[in-house]
Amino acid sequence: MPHIELDESTFYELRDFVYSLTGIYVQDSKKYLLENRLQKRLRDNKLESFRDYLYLLKYRSNQSEMNYLFDAITTNETYFFREEKQLTILINRLIPELLNRHNIVKIWSAACSTGEEPYSIAILINETPSIDRKRIQIIASDISKSALSSAQRGIYSSYSVRKLPPDILKKYFIETNDFYKISDNIKSMVKLLQINLIDEKQMGQVRNADVLFLRNVLIYFDNNAKKRVLNTIYDLMREPGYLFVGVSETLHNVTALFKPVMIDR
Repeated sequence: MPHIELDESTFYELRDFVYSLTGIYVQDSKKYLLENRLQKRLRDNKLESFRDYLYLLKYRSNQSEMNYLFDAITTNETYFFREEKQLTILINRLIPELLNRHNIVKIWSAACSTGEEPYSIAILINETPSIDRKRIQIIASDISKSALSSAQRGIYSSYSVRKLPPDILKKYFIETNDFYKISDNIKSMVKLLQINLIDEKQMGQVRNADVLFLRNVLIYFDNNAKKRVLNTIYDLMREPGYLFVGVSETLHNVTALFKPVMIDR
């Protein structure tokens, strides 16, 4: 089947449709990427145009087709121990503080992609004898079903584990043909959920989070969508809670609900 072109008018309609469902704004520069990623969906559905595909999404699709769409628009660039200073603060300062207040501390990785972030947290908790892992709940969610399936499998490339110290890699992973399978012990510490950040009902599956990781996610939303997500998160978190965003991100001019804090490690 020949390559099918995504014309501009259909792209704009598809972009609006995606935005209404997810809050993700697809930039004009991503048109060609979206066009390429969705070619297989047109072939599998025996469609001759993106206009037909848009009609399918709007009027005839099921959740399975929506999952394919979500996979096409999301980026799963991540790795273990990313932005490690934040994880160090979590382990050394925030968790001990919160355990003094609560019997159970809930940590939510709210856009976990293929699982590297929540599993990194689980490894560090397991490596810290002073933290009773039975008092920690780790929830990990993502909009992409395929990303969550990858997280459930727990098999990673050498690129994903490149920042791990050799002793950690040896202790928690089994290497096979340059791939690394994470231990079931660590996987058992993390509960995986499919959640769309813009869907308040789905977000309600996780309540009273004490720490929420939303790193390198808000860059895909416009300001209105950012405010919607942050308002929902604020309502779902237990006070006083902590929100982590990417080290290059800021909530300045987006919301006053969260205040930046300086923590001496």
